[in-house]
Amino acid sequence: MRLTRDQIAAIRQAAEESFGEGSQVWLFGSRVDDRRRGGDIDLLVRPAQVACAPDLKRKVRFLGRLERSLGERRIDVLIETAGDRRPIVRLAHETGVRL
Repeated sequence: MRLTRDQIAAIRQAAEESFGEGSQVWLFGSRVDDRRRGGDIDLLVRPAQVACAPDLKRKVRFLGRLERSLGERRIDVLIETAGDRRPIVRLAHETGVRL
């Protein structure tokens, strides 16, 4: 996994501040593979209380906090909803690493 301990801590803190204590985050995509280089940071967030619909304000708040703590970089965020059956969410859980 190509994230530092400080980056992981910043991501987890931003998730809890934005989506509530107990929120879970998975890193997936190219950053999971230590042999690859570059690439954006792909994150799946499961809010502490999974709502029926994603909350855009919380997502923007989360991305703002990440930009302040990690610097300007490309970050893609998926928010998991209750009963989420999207293939990308399944892929993130199957191939990703929980932070």
